[in-house]
Amino acid sequence: MDPRELIYDWNEHGEQYERPPFRIQFDDETLRDGLQSPSVRSPSIEDKIRLLHLMDRLGIDTADIGLPGAGPHVERDVERLAKEIVDARLRIAANCAARTLERDIRPIVNASQKAGIPIEVCTFIGSSPIRQYAEDWPLERMLKHTREAVSFAVREGLPVMYVTEDTVRAHPDTLRALFTAAIEAGASRLCLCDTVGHVMPSGVRNLVHFARKVIRDCGRPDVGIDWHGHNDRGLAVINTIAAIRAGASRVHGCAIGIGERVGNTPLDQVLVNLRLFGWIDNDLTALPEYCELTSRTTGVEIPPNYPVVGRDAFRTGTGVHAAAVIKAFRKGEDWLADRVYSGVPASLVGRRQEIEVGPMSGESNVVFWMEQRSIEPTPERVRAVFERAKSVDRVLEDDEILAVIRALDETTV
Repeated sequence: MDPRELIYDWNEHGEQYERPPFRIQFDDETLRDGLQSPSVRSPSIEDKIRLLHLMDRLGIDTADIGLPGAGPHVERDVERLAKEIVDARLRIAANCAARTLERDIRPIVNASQKAGIPIEVCTFIGSSPIRQYAEDWPLERMLKHTREAVSFAVREGLPVMYVTEDTVRAHPDTLRALFTAAIEAGASRLCLCDTVGHVMPSGVRNLVHFARKVIRDCGRPDVGIDWHGHNDRGLAVINTIAAIRAGASRVHGCAIGIGERVGNTPLDQVLVNLRLFGWIDNDLTALPEYCELTSRTTGVEIPPNYPVVGRDAFRTGTGVHAAAVIKAFRKGEDWLADRVYSGVPASLVGRRQEIEVGPMSGESNVVFWMEQRSIEPTPERVRAVFERAKSVDRVLEDDEILAVIRALDETTV
């Protein structure tokens, strides 16, 4: 059958998420903002290189490879990662974070010259009144730092993304002054930040539309808009989608959402959603490896129920659910089995639907489990495993099921 006859998609009726009229770009903050979490370990340079290669495989456009102004150890890693992009001929581009200070930007210039590639300067300053009050920053000083930092990077031949921290809580007059100063000094992108995870989708739209108007008023339609979100209210993914719909052409995130407090926007979830919308065509089969390597090297565990890459994302031990998946498999329709009880096809990320055996299972779970492992599902074996499953309070591990089968076979020899 035509797949469209089997799924009535309410997403395609009424208000629709139409594909934006521009190519969506992605900036990966895993190796910089993601490592600012107080609970993470910093990966070795070898693991950072492996992650950079996985980002490249996923079609991510740019990676923030560090804040070299933080010290010589970061500067060394930034230079090594930039050199890897050149040596391995990766498609991904590099950028680095820096305060609006020449001393923070100078190491980026040095790394760029040593590697022989342009490294985008992501120079940031707090913009909200609460931050200004806490820091005792008058607007004139902020404007002076903005002009000097952006102008210095541009004179050194590097592209600049001007980043206003806490943009979503900043006054429009302050933002207009800062954005205008940065654009006039040569910034090629503005980054709007939900630094503390405060905003809702309506606020995202309002802010992006405001930034677009400032850009038009400056006569620089070529200036791009970035969106950088955090997940304090659990809205990071939908806010990122709202930013794209409003006109942000590049969005930021981290693998498995690592980062300060509750973390940055989970870039893996954004990629999956945009692929399912039909807005991007990136090959996402490396996504589980990307997330698992991030987890292993930073010490941040992936919860079993984490979307798409969690252990349980495509597993079921429930009889009713499993029966539907099994019937689909028996029709010889992998497409059907991948969707009958799943809103995200496992094959999209190189995984497969898994049928487990536990106290909520039916006998069909047991039969299918055995068939998948080329074990003959005799009535005696099925009954023995089924009875064992009903006696426990969890899904059985593979070796437990095999032990039941071996014990039965030994008694019947």
